[in-house]
Amino acid sequence: MRTGNPALFIPGPTNLPNRLRQAMDLPTEDHRAPDFPVLTLGLFKDLKRVFRLDGGHVFIFPGSGTGGWEAAISNTLSPGDSVLASVFGQFSHLWVDLCQRHRLNVEVIDTEWGEGAPVERYAAALAADTSHRIKAVLVCHNETATGVTSDVAAIRQALDAVGHPALLMVDGVSSVASIDFRMTDWGVDLCVSGSQNGFMLPAGLSIVAASDKALAAIAAATCPRGYFDFTMMLSANKDGYFPYTPAATLLRGLRASIDMLFEEGLENVFARHHRLAEGVRRAVVEGWGLQLCAKDRKWYSDTVSAIRTPTGYDAGEVVKIAYGRYGLSLGGGLGKVAGKVFRIGHLGWLNELMLIQAIAGAEMAMRDLGIPVAAGAGVAAAEEHFRHTAQPAVLASDHAIAR
Repeated sequence: MRTGNPALFIPGPTNLPNRLRQAMDLPTEDHRAPDFPVLTLGLFKDLKRVFRLDGGHVFIFPGSGTGGWEAAISNTLSPGDSVLASVFGQFSHLWVDLCQRHRLNVEVIDTEWGEGAPVERYAAALAADTSHRIKAVLVCHNETATGVTSDVAAIRQALDAVGHPALLMVDGVSSVASIDFRMTDWGVDLCVSGSQNGFMLPAGLSIVAASDKALAAIAAATCPRGYFDFTMMLSANKDGYFPYTPAATLLRGLRASIDMLFEEGLENVFARHHRLAEGVRRAVVEGWGLQLCAKDRKWYSDTVSAIRTPTGYDAGEVVKIAYGRYGLSLGGGLGKVAGKVFRIGHLGWLNELMLIQAIAGAEMAMRDLGIPVAAGAGVAAAEEHFRHTAQPAVLASDHAIAR
């Protein structure tokens, strides 16, 4: 039997704060009770502030990010519609696969894994589409498999530059509530997220933010839908209820999660994630002399780092040793980078000392496998970064909760 707390550093689900656990430790409640909307109407309103969405609506389904993908496309598109998407990691690949299963015609921009969304290639495809055959443009804001963050605002600029009316759909599962995301400012029409990453909760909620333009597209969409029907949700949500049994306990946790985010201040949350992520990157590059999967600093993710092991060493073995010998959960490589990278998730509820634990455990596992990294090198590099950078101050901000 292993003593001590588990060391969870996968890129989702993330660590569960005690405050959120306590918020969900309550008797089962009546989701049809007359006072239930006191909880839900506030959630709908405050989630829009997290997504920085003016107008529109934020849907909360029992589900996961994959359910959010399905909800986004099935409510706004029809079989045979053309969509434009780039594949540069496992999750962007899976979203394309889901679109194809819904009989959408997907124009795929294949991109080297380790790079971000290729803005210039999106722009060229959109400029060439003078008949506006493309009905939606898909992009992963943060590709969890490769530790790459893309420039969503630039994709919107490419759409606007040629006056293209396509919907802009974004996977924000491992970015929303952790990395700066501005739905209205960036012209995003649909953004998919989930409870298990930046919201610091267990998996179980699929959170989909929709602009007014996306809501207007529902009427013409003919993809089959039932469970994920926006129309049914809108009808029930306006009064604070749901068309079927909601995950009420998780909704209580979500309320506490949003409170925590607003109390820290969203800008402080983003700055904290950047500072902690930079400590991991210093450990990888300066301490261990290894490379990240992300091929350029402009694409470095502040929520997950995918670390390449040297040729001849199986990154999957690093993950196995870390868990088996030290009780440390790291993310494994997926798809094209399976066996080539292991991942350290650094998002949600965490601090410097928690990350030092992950770096030390990964370092020991690599040394056990025979990878030539010096004992303490990664830890030392991260320590120096943390020691010489200030932790973002927790200040009262315009994100403070108004009651």
